[in-house]
Formats: sequence, structure tokens, C-alpha cells
Amino acid sequence: MGNSPIYLKTDEEIELMRAANRLVGRTLAEVGKEIAPGVTTIRLDKIAEEFIRDNGAIPLFKGYDGFPASVCISVNENVVHGIPGNYQLRDGDIVSVDCGAKLKGYCGDSAYTFEVGEVAPEIKRLLKTTKESLYEGIAQAVEGKRIGDISHTIQAYCESRGYSVVRELVGHGIGREMHESPEVPNYGKRGYGALLKNGMCIAIEPMINMGTKNVKFEKDGWTVHTRDRKPSAHFEHTVAIRPGKADILSTFEFIENGLN
Repeated sequence: MGNSPIYLKTDEEIELMRAANRLVGRTLAEVGKEIAPGVTTIRLDKIAEEFIRDNGAIPLFKGYDGFPASVCISVNENVVHGIPGNYQLRDGDIVSVDCGAKLKGYCGDSAYTFEVGEVAPEIKRLLKTTKESLYEGIAQAVEGKRIGDISHTIQAYCESRGYSVVRELVGHGIGREMHESPEVPNYGKRGYGALLKNGMCIAIEPMINMGTKNVKFEKDGWTVHTRDRKPSAHFEHTVAIRPGKADILSTFEFIENGLN
């Protein structure tokens, strides 16, 4: 991904990406409706895969470098890339669901961290801050700025509120492939990194920890958890760079309408 070229998308391509991303938003909403104590994470994965396929798309994650499932489901201290299994959700858990779909040759990618039952106030604050930092970062995703402007804004927003930013995992360019150039870290310096140009499409995805920023990769080769086992939150949008204001291609509206 590092030094490969950055592909600018045409307006037509961006509309195809919007359709894929809206399907991802609807899929996350379908999963969200089922999230409750006692539900297994593998059940959530099956719901997502069926919904994506029923809508004429392909789950992006299934088989990606051997990943065995259609969505990444990461509970509590798991940051990202959790493999769905027989774990039964419990009251007070948080569960990050990262979903990708390819529709008509273009990719959508978005993530949302859900609450299970009654979640502790300090964990609710972590989720609120992480989600707010995503939109703070998106506000910097405009033509003429640089990747570092997004990165620094997310880092400053979260660290000033006492949280830490994962370093090992980053956002990314997206288009015909799920992972394209450039990388989009959630930490960095203003004015550094790739220049943002009209038609660039990137996935911005803060991964924010309640405790240490340090993470550990599990033996399954996928799951990443916080080293101190404190909770981590993850929210992600795919956006197109435009003059003046980013165009958010993914959406949380279906999820949040379903949760209300």
C-alpha cells in the first residue's frame, strides 16, 4: 500500500462507491438490530453475509488474506479484526463491527461500535469521543490539506480527553480495492503526508483506547487487543475528498435510526 500510486476517482466512480457504502451502512444496521445479551458473534456475521449477498454484493473481508468471516467483530478490549465465533455478548459489553462490501466493482468500508445493554458511563464517554474524533478528522479531509491534518486532529482530540491512539493500525485509500494508497494514520503532524486532491477516496477510522496505546496481536493472526485489556472503540467512514468539505460516502443513519 505504502508507495503505490493514489488513484483519483471520477464522479461516476464516487457514486458507485456511495452505493457500496450505503449498503455497508444498511448491513451494519441489520447487525445492530440483533445485538443483545446472549447473541453469539458468529450469528451477527451470518446476518451480515446474508444481507450483503442478498443485495447483490460480495463481503469484502471474507477470504481476504485468509480471513474466515464476512465482518470483523471486536468485543471490549479487542481493537479490530476480531474473528466471529461462539462468544455470547453480555450486558455492558461494547462490540465494534467493521464491515466491507464490493458492489459493481467498487468497495464500501465502515465500522461502528455498539453498546450491549447497559454500558458503564466511562465506556460511553470513550465511544462518544472516538465517534466525535472521526467527524473532527473528516472536517480536515478537504482538497489542499494533507493526510497529517486529519491524523493530528484525531490524535489531539482524543489525547486531550485522556485517551490513547493505536499506532499499528491505520485508515487507508479505497476504491476498486479495499486497501489503496495512501495510509491514513490517526496520529501525526499537521502539514505532513500526502496532499489531499479532489477525487481521492479514503477510509478514516479512529481506533482509540481507554488505557495504553499499546496493543498485542493474538495467535489467531488477526485479533488485536489492548495490552492492558482496557476497552477500545472504533468508528470508520469512507469519504471522498472535495473542495471545501468532504463528501461522506458511508452513513450511520440506518444504524442510529434502528437504535432509537
